[in-house]
Amino acid sequence: MTVKTTLSFTDRHHNFLMAKVKQGTFATASSAVAAAIEMLIEDEIHRENALQAISSAISERIDAPHSEFVSGEDLFRSALRRIETD
Repeated sequence: MTVKTTLSFTDRHHNFLMAKVKQGTFATASSAVAAAIEMLIEDEIHRENALQAISSAISERIDAPHSEFVSGEDLFRSALRRIETD
């Protein structure tokens, strides 16, 4: 289903949009806007997936025994040794 709507753009956005249509990148301004919205939808899906992955990693870390934690001192010890020898 197609819905007709009215949109307002800044001169900059309108000129860019019309240039893309003139170049043949998009058949119409509507198809360009639809493509941009599809990109926003994809970005949102990727962001949600990333947040879910981060949340899972945090949950796994919370459930890990304390003996598996890396202390702040140990975390950079090898890097600091390498810097000192260079």
